[in-house]
This record gives sequence, C-alpha cells and structure tokens, in this order.
Amino acid sequence: MRRWIVGGIAALGLAAAAPVAAPAAPPAARVDIATKTCAAGYTHAVIAGSQKCLRRGQFCASAAKRQYARYGFRCVGGRLR
Repeated sequence: MRRWIVGGIAALGLAAAAPVAAPAAPPAARVDIATKTCAAGYTHAVIAGSQKCLRRGQFCASAAKRQYARYGFRCVGGRLR
C-alpha cells in the first residue's frame, strides 16, 4: 500500500513539473535581404540564396536561368545577356 501512495505522489509531482519547462528560444532576428549594395551599372539580385551584383557579360550558372530572368537577364553560353 505504501508503494502505491509513494508512486502516486511521484507521478503527480512529475506531471505538475512538466509545464514548468524552459520557454522556447526567441526567433532569430530577420536579416534584410537587400543588405549588399551594388555599384552603378549593376543590378542587385539573390541567386541560389546568395546576394549578387549582376551585369551583362558576367559568368552565370545555367542551373539558375529562371532566377536570372527574374532580374531581366538571360544566361547564354555561361554569360549574362
């Protein structure tokens, strides 16, 4: 009988302590995407998750053709047009 009482008290203690867990960490601060500045004649873009300054004639990755098109460029023969 004593084991039942001690076990019940222990179970109630654990159940009551569960909601007292540490609060979740605050969300990470949002970093503004347009933090990189580009010189005159360049277009700021985010290609494959990286910030880039694009200009006609620069190297381009054909895998990101759709992303270049978003900024008004075409990737032809490995160069921006």
